[in-house]
Amino acid sequence: MQTETPTASTGPAQIPKLVAKLRETFESGRTRPIEWRRAQLRQLKAMLEERETELLDALAADLGKPRLEGWASDIGIVISEIDHALRHLGGWMKPERVWTPLVQRPGRASIHREPFGVVLVIAPWNYPVHLLLLPMVGALAAGNCVVGKPSEVTVNTSAAIARVVPEYLDRDAVAIVEGAVPETQTLLAERFDHVFYTGNGRVGRIVMEAAAKHLTPVTLELGGKSPTIVDGDANLDVAARRIAFGKFLNAGQTCIAPDYVLVTREHEQPLVERIGRAIRHFYGPDPESSPDYARIVNDAHFRRLEALLAGSTPAIGGETRAAERYVAPTILRDVDPDSAVMAEEIFGPILPVLPVADTDEAIRFVNERDRPLALYVFLRVGRRAGTCARRNQLRWRLRQRDRAPRRPARAALRWRRTQRHGRLPRQGELRRVQPPKERPGEVDARRPEARVPALHEGERATHSPVPLESSHAPHDLGGFR
Repeated sequence: MQTETPTASTGPAQIPKLVAKLRETFESGRTRPIEWRRAQLRQLKAMLEERETELLDALAADLGKPRLEGWASDIGIVISEIDHALRHLGGWMKPERVWTPLVQRPGRASIHREPFGVVLVIAPWNYPVHLLLLPMVGALAAGNCVVGKPSEVTVNTSAAIARVVPEYLDRDAVAIVEGAVPETQTLLAERFDHVFYTGNGRVGRIVMEAAAKHLTPVTLELGGKSPTIVDGDANLDVAARRIAFGKFLNAGQTCIAPDYVLVTREHEQPLVERIGRAIRHFYGPDPESSPDYARIVNDAHFRRLEALLAGSTPAIGGETRAAERYVAPTILRDVDPDSAVMAEEIFGPILPVLPVADTDEAIRFVNERDRPLALYVFLRVGRRAGTCARRNQLRWRLRQRDRAPRRPARAALRWRRTQRHGRLPRQGELRRVQPPKERPGEVDARRPEARVPALHEGERATHSPVPLESSHAPHDLGGFR
């Protein structure tokens, strides 16, 4: 029988008791069986499907999110993650046999994946359902107990999640704690086995400092000014549509949204015109009246965006309505690289477009600033996009257009790579790298035996054929791509 665990009414004084209760559940072994994990994932999926209307209403009240956008970016993506976890969970839980070093033989080595224990997930406000429940999917699939902390900025969504989660998930293993700074500080003072935080760098430092006191591993997903580079040979129509979609989704309140665009000078005006056409295509001639355009989350963020627009002359948009927290999709030109709009993450529907001489100047511009979370490159030739990423030395997510097709990797190379990383090759890969069977009387010309010169009568063999080693791939792989 499950005990009633406080959720929405949990205050700072109750948090230590709540965490202790979840730890007791984990130590009992209740969350480890695959049956429990699958049951929780199925219940979470049922919650999203059955309470979809309630969650979408909350997203609309907090962010003005259109229903289709809210479902696609907050609910549907979590359902897809649940389906993926259910499909692969059995394989994830199986021990993985690995190569055993000589000094440890005749023993055997294998990898067994174990749950951390009690996990804390702190979610931001821009995608309040997605960025809270998606990490919880992984935590539950791994057999952990979870404390979820939704953002206090999106009050309606936070209340809805705290209300519906206890109705579907195991209350002794999953808890939702609502609240603001006091509750978050109390949670961080507790010892967790892993902390997952999504948000800005300032709070990320606080989370890491608190976790360091307990040597708790953390996962930080932070923002940044994600640049977009549009080269002169790019398809401007395609680039404009994709930039407009990525930037103005959720009114620009996305951590990986394009923050600014670098484009060659001769293509700046054509690109701006095409982005304007894409905005009208997505939201009509008046985005304020469009049912597909979201709003800014609260008055504080609205005033911050208004301050960024002060003193600028927008090429497109620029209109604001404080009563509705509406900021129009805005394109800025003639932007000073040292201005406020280029100094911090915009996190709103404002897109500066800066001209550069060429791609090399764009790379230098990006390298002179803090490392971003993502980079978007629009080029017609695929090899140049890879060059940009290497020269920037960043782990960027490249969206490369008109990419040249890649050659499939050879089975022998795949087998060699897995062997060198300490993993045993799969039987199917072993079969693919073995030489084909010969029919009686046939000789394979590729084998060394077939290349031995024929002996004439009376001659002696001065060398012997070298057997083909089918179980080893060549060491020199520099010629393969």
